[in-house]
Amino acid sequence: MEIEIHDVSKNNLQEILQLHVAASQENFVESTRQCLEEARECTQYKPVGLYADGEPVGFSMYGYFPREQRLWLDRFLIDEHFQGKGMGTIFLQAMLDTLKKEYPAQAIYLSVYENNLQAIYLYEKFGFKFIDERDINGEKIMKLETAMR
Repeated sequence: MEIEIHDVSKNNLQEILQLHVAASQENFVESTRQCLEEARECTQYKPVGLYADGEPVGFSMYGYFPREQRLWLDRFLIDEHFQGKGMGTIFLQAMLDTLKKEYPAQAIYLSVYENNLQAIYLYEKFGFKFIDERDINGEKIMKLETAMR
């Protein structure tokens, strides 16, 4: 399987907007439309599409925020039609590889609702740990120390 990460652009915007999580997960992550609006307002965010064999299967955003000196992996989602096939694991690894290449030796932060047990399990599998902080939405913050990996 060919795994690719592409910037969201006018060329792939419509297919990215079609990505949706399962109904049971809608309270855990914003829609791709909402994410892209936020990325337009906050230029530190870089929105990307996650592709398997040329087909869009997921979406993520990431960005470095100099004031707090934190690199955030934000809005990681796999479309409901591709869940349960190991895509979350494959694409989280691909995203982490991308972040480590673009931002060497930077710890990676993300936030997660504490009742999103599937996501927490996935993040912990990759070494993320809770750091006793919450974001402005009340989500618990996790951190991956990349220098130690």
